[in-house]
Amino acid sequence: MKTKEIRELTDKELVERIDNESSYLRKLELNHAISPLDNPNKIKETRRNIARMKTELRQRELAKMSK
Repeated sequence: MKTKEIRELTDKELVERIDNESSYLRKLELNHAISPLDNPNKIKETRRNIARMKTELRQRELAKMSK
């Protein structure tokens, strides 16, 4: 997910996406522990997407506080 796409989401949508991606990450990690994934880079990509979304959410919170 690109940063531009993340910025277009509302706060509520961001929180929902973070929850969905987090559960997907746990599922990926569990599956990878049992048997190797075809593409283990999916784990890395998912972690980075979660970080991008959390960063955007935090920036919005700080912007609201500074007003």
